[in-house]
Amino acid sequence: MNPQKQKMQTSISQIRPGHTLGGLWAGGLLGMALAATFVSSGCSKGDVAEAAPTVTVQVGAAENQTIERKVIAEATLYPLEQAAIVPKINAPVKKFYAEKGSKVHAGQLLAELENQDLLAAQMENEGAYTQAEAGYEQAVQKAQSDLKLSKETLDAAQKLYDARQSLYKQGAASSKDVDDANVALIQARNAYEASQKQLDLKVAEGQLAAAKGHRASVAANLNYSKIVSPIDGVVTDRPLYPGEMASSAGPLITVMNLSQIVARAHIGQPEASQLKVGDAATVSVPGQPGALKGKVSLVSPALDPNSTTVEVWVQAANPAERLKPGTTVHVEMVAQSVPHAIVIPAEALLTGSDGSTSVIILDTDNKPHKKKVKVGIRDAGDVQVTEGLQGGERVVTVGAFALSQEDDPILAKTNIQVQAPPNIPEEDEDQ
Repeated sequence: MNPQKQKMQTSISQIRPGHTLGGLWAGGLLGMALAATFVSSGCSKGDVAEAAPTVTVQVGAAENQTIERKVIAEATLYPLEQAAIVPKINAPVKKFYAEKGSKVHAGQLLAELENQDLLAAQMENEGAYTQAEAGYEQAVQKAQSDLKLSKETLDAAQKLYDARQSLYKQGAASSKDVDDANVALIQARNAYEASQKQLDLKVAEGQLAAAKGHRASVAANLNYSKIVSPIDGVVTDRPLYPGEMASSAGPLITVMNLSQIVARAHIGQPEASQLKVGDAATVSVPGQPGALKGKVSLVSPALDPNSTTVEVWVQAANPAERLKPGTTVHVEMVAQSVPHAIVIPAEALLTGSDGSTSVIILDTDNKPHKKKVKVGIRDAGDVQVTEGLQGGERVVTVGAFALSQEDDPILAKTNIQVQAPPNIPEEDEDQ
């Protein structure tokens, strides 16, 4: 062996966030290298105390920042509003006023159905209505006249009866005269009561009401021949051509409002229980840049009996109507947000065989110290530390596994060299 003191250096390659198995493998190699160094140094008793390995590590900072717990799922896009317009009458299409892809607004005329027969029926019913209206006016006049006449007749009969009653008491009239006057009074009273009931007027009223009903029905059918949009949006389907028969069996035109979209996801009950209406969310299409900001608009109160999942909706504005209904999208919903949290890179976290968690921190002299910690929210490459760190500490992110072996005597003498992480090209992320 060379008499000169040997300085051994073991280098650990960068481990990207989330590559846990790679981190264990690199740490294992480091441990093996250090163990081999210890064994080989044993060949020369004088060299054991002289060989102190230098371990190159990478570090990250325990930072004070906001961390979020997110529920992530795949979803399918739907329009916020959709109108599949079905005709209320069966008739051939006379003309379309909007094409597929046309922007339309609520109340805009989209199509017109053939209505010549309806126009003819309208004219016929207008005549019937006019006749019924005139008959009603005549009935009103007759009823008023009959009521007045019957009242006058009743008053006259009452006076005659009273007069004969008086004469009869004086002996100037016979009982037959009184009886005749009484019969006339009864007849006059019955006639007056019949006039008050105005039976003829009620018949005329019924006829007029029926005429009004027919008139309104024809007017409604005529109005149904004009197809208007109930919402603002874009025409997404128009299956028929002018001249083809439109019926209530299927939509004539479909209009969707794409200014707002709804992403519908089905997620497990444990994740859904963390969400509530109003939680912040994002909607993105895999492989496409940019994400739309939205909010949770629905958390179904019931499980889907077929999939035992919970339906959750995320509503978001859709500028330039970039996203289309039916698209499969990626949604991220913020179930919890913790401001001013102590956050470290996830790769700095060490898990013991007993389930405990710890990190390796470096002091100002680059000496390693193992610290037990408790963790909270995990988000992608970061993890919240709830106990054990104050913030500002340097934690080992690469090489921590080997340094955590405190019982190894050679590591007690390990020198630490902090290395900046290599600049990995962006395309390597997919490899």
